[in-house]
Amino acid sequence: MTVSSSDAAAQATWPLLVDACRNAGLDPAGAEPVRIADNAIWSIPGNLIVRITRPGRRAAAHRELLTAQWLAEHGIPAVRPALPSAVDLPEDRAATFWEQLPDHTVGRHEDVARLLCLLHQLPAPEHLLALTDPAAKARIRLEAVHHAGVTSDDDMAWLVAYADELAAAWGALPQGLAPAPLHGDAWAGNVARTHDGHAYLLDLDSAAVGPPEWDLTSTAVKVTTTATIPASEYERYVNAYGGYDVTMYEGFEVMRGIRELRMTTYAIQTAIDHPHTADEARHRVACLRGLKGPRPWIWTAVPHPPGSPGPIV
Repeated sequence: MTVSSSDAAAQATWPLLVDACRNAGLDPAGAEPVRIADNAIWSIPGNLIVRITRPGRRAAAHRELLTAQWLAEHGIPAVRPALPSAVDLPEDRAATFWEQLPDHTVGRHEDVARLLCLLHQLPAPEHLLALTDPAAKARIRLEAVHHAGVTSDDDMAWLVAYADELAAAWGALPQGLAPAPLHGDAWAGNVARTHDGHAYLLDLDSAAVGPPEWDLTSTAVKVTTTATIPASEYERYVNAYGGYDVTMYEGFEVMRGIRELRMTTYAIQTAIDHPHTADEARHRVACLRGLKGPRPWIWTAVPHPPGSPGPIV
């Protein structure tokens, strides 16, 4: 492993990577960390990518493989499994193995819209679960970081109550588009664009069946919440999806609130392993609590090494 010994998050997942590779009959020598976040993503020799889940996400990893195989059957451009089965790991974790894509960059917003348009038109497969409470991911993160000290006890109590409020509002959403297969976390960072112009869906572990508006909200918040994309670019995104603008949906404010909460709890979770992001996490909480004025707000990407740019997560 060539990762710096100061990278505690990568060091913590290294034994899991070794275990997973040996169980799959692969050699982890020469592995490089790609991204250590919700999943620990490593590159290993042979043009393979290994994704190691957080504790409690084993079932999601198995569903992710089924989703990737289903997308391949329907000709939807997406990352492809290198091995058909996951390797189960301690603490209800799992590791999955994927074919490494050619050199690529983060997808364009129009790429996201086109891929979602294809995905949302498919009949839902049996293995996908219904998306009943997308705020649950935020609550799980809050439970995990409750005593980490990144935010105050008062902020934490407010966030938990806000998550409950949003979950209740989700259950009373007004009718919108017909339920469809969802990516579940559809933003430009989860789309890869190769140098020949092809785009591929990544990170399929949040796939579910539910309102298509949820997938569309991830890009809409880039306009309404953080103003990181101009209106003209968002208009191209809307047109690429067929002209539907999710910000006009009556339930958009609820979906936007859940997405903002998830972005905020992700920042809190990240600050545990990347302490320099703690100020950003607290800033996001203050924004949600109405202490930083009206939207749009200025949010900085996390993980975000000092001085480096990146898309907002």
